Amino acid sequence: MNKSLELPFDLAAATAHLSAIDAALAKLIAEMRPFDPGIDHTQSPYEALMEAIVYQSISGKAAATIFERVKALGAAASRDETASRASAARTLSGARLAEKVSGNSRVPTPEEVLKLTKRQLRKAGLSGAKILAMRDLARKTIDGIVPTHDEALRLSDEELVERLDSVRGIGRWTVEMFLIFRLGRPDVLPIHDLGVQKGWSVAYRKKHMPRPKELLKFGERWRPYRTVASWYMWRAFEKAGYATTNKIKKPKVKRKVTARIKRVKIVVRKIAAKKTG
Repeated sequence: MNKSLELPFDLAAATAHLSAIDAALAKLIAEMRPFDPGIDHTQSPYEALMEAIVYQSISGKAAATIFERVKALGAAASRDETASRASAARTLSGARLAEKVSGNSRVPTPEEVLKLTKRQLRKAGLSGAKILAMRDLARKTIDGIVPTHDEALRLSDEELVERLDSVRGIGRWTVEMFLIFRLGRPDVLPIHDLGVQKGWSVAYRKKHMPRPKELLKFGERWRPYRTVASWYMWRAFEKAGYATTNKIKKPKVKRKVTARIKRVKIVVRKIAAKKTG
């Protein structure tokens, strides 16, 4: 059995429910590959969030290389816990880190992260902002703010968002990805996710992306399986391809906002005219 499909909800019931209430979604469910969030059941919340930090704002290929280097640091720490920081900085740098990755590579523990020097983490390919985020994640894991897996299972989605959002570099979107791809929560709707937004435009034949509040309101029909619906919005986005999705326009600005912008422009022009008059 596919381990990633050991879900905390009934997938057959979810797809049947969504297909019955939404014709566009029913079409996607019938045509696209089955829902599978690819859950790694061996990852702790700390490890999953560490990986999420590494992957932020860079290509998947580059992030994978950096993450392997980070895990090499963890493997090295377990092999030689008595090595000095200076020695580690000399021997674990750049390409040599990648060479040290082996079957026993692992994410450094919170305590090990706090002992690693900025130089070591920089050599692994991490930015200054990500180093700060990783160290904050380590400290808040030690302090118990970041829960263990068993603790996370007992917390609600919003409780997890509140606790994990306090970690530097971890925002609501990152926590939502954790809820979907690590915990397999059934009712998560990432309303700020570009893929979900554009996938919605493709699925429902819209020229514009939805505003987050609009998508939130629309998604009420998908409860209690908004995670599965979001998954198929991503699939719709992928199938359409960039040639199509790049043509999708930004969300429409509400008339009240447009009118307010026009009034501000008029006031600015009047002030400028007085200064030059």
